[in-house]
Amino acid sequence: MTTAVGGAARRRVAITGASGRMGRMLIEAILATDDCVLAAALDLPGNPALGQDAAAFLGQTSGVAISADLHAALSQADVLIDFTRPEGTLAHLRACRELGVQLVIGTTGFDAAGKAEIAAAAEQVAIVMAPNMSVGVNVVLQLLSTAAKALAEGYDIEIIEAHHRHKVDAPSGTALKMGEVVAAALGRDLKDCAVYGRDGVTGERDPSTIGFATVRGGDIVGDHTVLFAGTGERIEITHKSSSRATYAQGSLRAVRFLAGRRTGLYGMDAVLGLPAAQPA
Repeated sequence: MTTAVGGAARRRVAITGASGRMGRMLIEAILATDDCVLAAALDLPGNPALGQDAAAFLGQTSGVAISADLHAALSQADVLIDFTRPEGTLAHLRACRELGVQLVIGTTGFDAAGKAEIAAAAEQVAIVMAPNMSVGVNVVLQLLSTAAKALAEGYDIEIIEAHHRHKVDAPSGTALKMGEVVAAALGRDLKDCAVYGRDGVTGERDPSTIGFATVRGGDIVGDHTVLFAGTGERIEITHKSSSRATYAQGSLRAVRFLAGRRTGLYGMDAVLGLPAAQPA
């Protein structure tokens, strides 16, 4: 599933949300590579960017116009990168499944039914799905698993995340993934021990819980801290994103990983050759 351009095999990549912040970062990253080519750029019907060259924001010409025609766009692509919203991603997933196009999913906020639909689609097309495509975040997940096992007794665990004012889901998918990794390392199920908000007289903290705190404001790209608070010491494992470029580069690593794979649902741990941070 490649195309020969200039004598070299290149993966043909389609992008959703092409006029958005993440879409533009992905387009810029693809145009800078030697092994991927921008095959299609998609956005919603009625978007004022429709018909414009996908690289116009860079002052460049890519030869790819932004379109709302999903099936026509996917017919030109080997793989679709999707960082939109659950309902949009699931619609794109159905078209990818129909046309045999691979998918890299960075969208967060799926419910159980949405996750099940993605897993079912992966029996027919290869998919990489991760709440955070950053290489650094996925290394942090490995560190969290190790830390949680060593700090299983006598440490309270809190997860603090901060994002820009436009983010619509909370806690972030990355924060939830961190909670799942920590809970799994402790032999717990996150849905049974997560605390997502505190207000009023809450009583003493239950030491078996994992707490979440959410901050929204400004243009914060993404900050995540997992705090292990013990008696006389605190351990904080933090990742801060200063640019969406890290998500774009991780996404392209996922695109390359999918080359030659026909089916299967993979995480970024597989893409990076890391052990699974939590049980499947």
